[in-house]
Amino acid sequence: MLSSDLIQRILPVLLLLPVGVAILLRFLQGNLARQAALGFAILQFVLMAVVGLGALEGVAGNPENVTQNRAGDSPNLAKFNAGPVFFPRFVPGDPGVEHPTNTTTWTILPLAKSADKSVGVQLFIGLDGINMWMLLLASFIFVSVVLFSWDAIEEQPAQYYSWLFLLYAGVLGVFLSFDLVLFYIFFELTLIPLLFLIGNWGPGPKRRDAAWKLFLYTLAGGLITLVGIVSLVMFTYQKTGELTTSIPRLIVLGQKIVASSSPDQFTSWLHTENLIFLALAAGFVVKIPLIPVHTWLPGAYTEAPTGVTVMMSALLAKMGIFGFLRILLPLTPHAAINLGVPLLGTFAAVGILYGAFCALMSTDIRRIIAYSSISHLGFCVLGILSFNEAGLAGGILHMVNHGLSTGALFLLVGLVIRRYMTANLPDMGGIWKRLPTLTFFFMVAALASVGLPGLNNFISEMLMLAGVINIRSSHVSGFAFAGIACAGIFLGAWYTLSLVKNLFFGPLKEPGNVEVKDLTTRERCAVIPLLVMCVILGVFPQLVLDSMKADVDSLSHLAMTTRLQLAR
Repeated sequence: MLSSDLIQRILPVLLLLPVGVAILLRFLQGNLARQAALGFAILQFVLMAVVGLGALEGVAGNPENVTQNRAGDSPNLAKFNAGPVFFPRFVPGDPGVEHPTNTTTWTILPLAKSADKSVGVQLFIGLDGINMWMLLLASFIFVSVVLFSWDAIEEQPAQYYSWLFLLYAGVLGVFLSFDLVLFYIFFELTLIPLLFLIGNWGPGPKRRDAAWKLFLYTLAGGLITLVGIVSLVMFTYQKTGELTTSIPRLIVLGQKIVASSSPDQFTSWLHTENLIFLALAAGFVVKIPLIPVHTWLPGAYTEAPTGVTVMMSALLAKMGIFGFLRILLPLTPHAAINLGVPLLGTFAAVGILYGAFCALMSTDIRRIIAYSSISHLGFCVLGILSFNEAGLAGGILHMVNHGLSTGALFLLVGLVIRRYMTANLPDMGGIWKRLPTLTFFFMVAALASVGLPGLNNFISEMLMLAGVINIRSSHVSGFAFAGIACAGIFLGAWYTLSLVKNLFFGPLKEPGNVEVKDLTTRERCAVIPLLVMCVILGVFPQLVLDSMKADVDSLSHLAMTTRLQLAR
């Protein structure tokens, strides 16, 4: 078992290593760059797995870490100079516990000085039950992306892998951050690698237009989110006299403001919180994306290199949902429940149906999977917005499950396009005769995507459905949202299985006289691990659910407390 001190030392290395590799790759060429990228990607995954499993073993081997929390605090798995809690657990009438003062000592950007310390943006990173599996997913997916890109990227592979490692570093930074400004910095830094990766290595003629559209959409949303961050920090400072960007500390201060407010002050705080919530949510809604700010997604997903598309669908879209969990509910809980559930829940519900019908009508196999992501992620957002144990647990689990199944689907679609040089579905059919192994792998990924019992998406969809039915809101009907979610599941099975039928079965139809071969060893190594995990998490979902239970309970209790405050 890894000690907590050792895990604390490894976490900054895991964050900085991809940046160092990105710089190193600039000095390499050809196959040497490919070999170095693959070697470091595997090393990063091994280190991340060791840290994650070490943290899990520490919790499993020390039950007091879960059951004996001072003043009702939720446990954490590991931290980097972070004190004993990340998400304090609140109970009605309790203004919250003080966040420990032994936070990160490395201040990146000083904002003010007090008598005993510098106050500012801190390197505040760590593990908990919410982000650990997203970090493992990112490292796991990244190995497959690097391996898949080996033959796909022929021009300037060193520069491509360099930008890819920078993108990966930004993703890790978002999931690791417990400082609000640090979170935002990494959140926005992912835009720069994406712009170059899509614009320079995208296979389509409109790649640069797609890259700029993605960049401008997400930058605009991110700038609005920055306004929300500054407003939240300054408003908290005005009310409490404490200037901090620590997310756990801001949670505690927000609860104190509410607990000490008179009814008139509470009403005023709710109005301010609503405005801050809308600003904070802007960047996350664009990144997912939700209707109506989704129009960048089809172009970006189809014009990007397949490996980059996998990163966007499996990881970057999850950064927006992760922002709901890490920032929106904990820091603006009243607005998240009072305003976010009806507003964003409606956008998510519309997105479920819109994405499904667009997938049904599309003839481009990449766009079918792209639109399916809009539908699946809308369901995931509904689960998160239920703010109860089942919905939160299902939503977090689905973030992992969707990353695995959709990542595998995009890789397999990329392999089909690589062989036939087209993504037009009417030009192909019956190709299982030529590609039996690829067909089998695609069937497994497709069945996982539609939620076949025994595969990973089934459990998370059922949990989210249970959570959505029990949405406790006076503004929306949980049964209406659940009905839309069920329709999305049915439509998802329709368009996914139709894709499988039309592409792989029936009379053989190929575009021109082409000679195609089944999967190579390298291609199998890129896809098989994702499919194996789809099976493992379908049979043993408790691997994820048990490790995040305490943090899910804390968020659920915070939501329950907030509902009581709104009802008073």
